[in-house]
Amino acid sequence: MSVVSWTLGSADSDARTGTMATPHGDVETPNFMAVGTRATVKTIDTEDLDRLGAQIVLANTYHLMLRPGEDIVQNLGGLHGFMAWDKPILTDSGGYQVLSLDPKVTDEALVFKSSYDGSTVELSPERAVAVQEALGSDIAMMLDVPVALPADRSVAERAMHHTLRWAERSKAAKRRSDRALFGIIQGGADPELRATSARETAQIGFPGFGIGGLAVGETRVERSQAIAPCIENLPTDAVRYVMGLGDTEGILDAVSQGVDLFDCVLPTRLARHGKALSREGDISIKRAEWSDDPNPIEADCPCVACRRYSRGYLRHLHQTGEFTGQRLLTLHNLTYTYRLMADIREAIRQGSFAAFRDDVLRRRDTPNG
Repeated sequence: MSVVSWTLGSADSDARTGTMATPHGDVETPNFMAVGTRATVKTIDTEDLDRLGAQIVLANTYHLMLRPGEDIVQNLGGLHGFMAWDKPILTDSGGYQVLSLDPKVTDEALVFKSSYDGSTVELSPERAVAVQEALGSDIAMMLDVPVALPADRSVAERAMHHTLRWAERSKAAKRRSDRALFGIIQGGADPELRATSARETAQIGFPGFGIGGLAVGETRVERSQAIAPCIENLPTDAVRYVMGLGDTEGILDAVSQGVDLFDCVLPTRLARHGKALSREGDISIKRAEWSDDPNPIEADCPCVACRRYSRGYLRHLHQTGEFTGQRLLTLHNLTYTYRLMADIREAIRQGSFAAFRDDVLRRRDTPNG
């Protein structure tokens, strides 16, 4: 039996709540993982994350194996000790860097030019598993080959079969029995390829499944059509995780289809660019109309940015390039996201998720900044 398991809590149509048990504690689902690529979520620390109610975070294998190196992380207590976080951690395998760094993809491995010093870096499925086991994350992701969308069917199919071969190699390479390995489904925006990938990856056998290669250029309709056959062909007692998805509308769409877990840089990246997430429509704090506005971003938000500071002050911080402004907006955007996930879970428990979703979408339909 896997050390990571998922248990159903309640269901409302296809939307569902549950509990994901891990070696470092339970995670309520549906849930969102803030992205700590280099073992830190930009502009905040793990005490902040704890106060915000984060239950799990994500770190990146590619970046950490290059700096500081998995051996150093391991010697400093694994990721949990290294970043002073005693709750669950999931590590991405480095497959996303196929899209961002354009490595050479061979049958054996990904071959990168290091983003730090330009040296040649080879990452195979076996190496990705070994690095993640040294890092000590609760959940490791297999190495996959995503494709940017839109993509020709032949390109998506080739990447899908590549990923399936690597799923078998990744599972065979797993050594630690006290940590879990998740599979990843590919197939572009093609429902038939997605169904094949989900069915065959499920047959290989994993306690959870990443639905990869989405939130990379497809429309909301295409994304939903790609997710549906994945859900239909995955075991009902496994974690379903849409990788890289973090916008409100996308999360609501995926939860309505039965997805349990999400991650994305969107809340933190938007904060650094002066955008605040809001239930009444997102706000660009850069706009001149907020320069003398005494109101908080959201009146009922419990974050420190909303409890203590005005839109006018936050705009001033952004306009003058003060890092405090980035930090405050990051705290706000993550508070917004974690509140959204908590409200989603409660709506599912109450059997009112569809009405909740419609209300959120209606209120956000007209951006107020």
